[in-house]
Amino acid sequence: MNDPLHPAASTALVSVVIPVYNEADNLTDLVGRVHDALAPSGRGFELICVDDGSRDGSAAILEALAAARPWLKPVYLMRNYGQSTALQAGFDAAAGEFVVTLDGDLQNDPADVPRLLDHLDANPDVDAISGWRRERQDAALSRKLPSRLANGLISRVTGVKLHDYGCALKVYRARVIRDLRLYGELHRFIPALAAEVGARIVEMPVAHHARTRGVSKYGIDRTFRVLLDLLWIKFMLRFLHRPIHAFGGLGLTLGALGGLILAGLTVEKMALGHDIGGRPLLLLGALLVLIGVQLVATGVLGELLTRIWHEPQGRPQYMTRSAPRPAPRRPG
Repeated sequence: MNDPLHPAASTALVSVVIPVYNEADNLTDLVGRVHDALAPSGRGFELICVDDGSRDGSAAILEALAAARPWLKPVYLMRNYGQSTALQAGFDAAAGEFVVTLDGDLQNDPADVPRLLDHLDANPDVDAISGWRRERQDAALSRKLPSRLANGLISRVTGVKLHDYGCALKVYRARVIRDLRLYGELHRFIPALAAEVGARIVEMPVAHHARTRGVSKYGIDRTFRVLLDLLWIKFMLRFLHRPIHAFGGLGLTLGALGGLILAGLTVEKMALGHDIGGRPLLLLGALLVLIGVQLVATGVLGELLTRIWHEPQGRPQYMTRSAPRPAPRRPG
């Protein structure tokens, strides 16, 4: 069998990135399935499993598996940072021209990966493929219904129409995600972020299996977090390069309305001699002008921060730790 890192075929290196959090029961099978899916394809590959501060011994299992598999490259985060940061750590470590993402719970099928890679090879104008769990094996009320609502809302807000934003199985050309930075929980919106820089995204059906081992890390509360993140994504996609248009436009509108109110009261005072000191309208006008000035100032500050955004200092958003030592063997 060819060494996965040095294949005979002249194919691009594939980096498979998998965030891992308390998946000790699945890791051995997961690593084996990724190898069994990619090794026969003749493609060079590396598997980057990012241990996101697991507390169930996942890190030790990864280290033991990596000792006999040069293509397995674990990354160990100091604590649990969340899926977005774990993916970012994997992207930073990836050396391949193609980057594949999977979940560590074995609900995605690694056997689908070669088919998606072949589609990218055959379609050079496509930059990324997002998996679509058309036959999703999850609870209808707690997982499928909220997901369907969220997918429709995200597609409408971002303009990138996908059936399944939540599917972890995705394949990217590395150039598409090389300059993306994931914070908070932005991993759900990678296709929208990639499309914003001009990437062409397509969707392909993939297999999906019910979880048989381990415990799901997602709950119904994730739907509310998606809504909050979506507000940020909408702002970022529309106003990231021009924040003064968001804050300044509203500020000028409110300031102009307040100015008109104050101008009217001034005419009433000067021309008609009316007492305006106790008028609620005076307070409203002054408040609108003040808010307008503050919003314009916020827009100016946003423009300054945009310059900083485009001139990163390279400060990492995560910390790594050394590999765990294998547990000593008991005699007998």
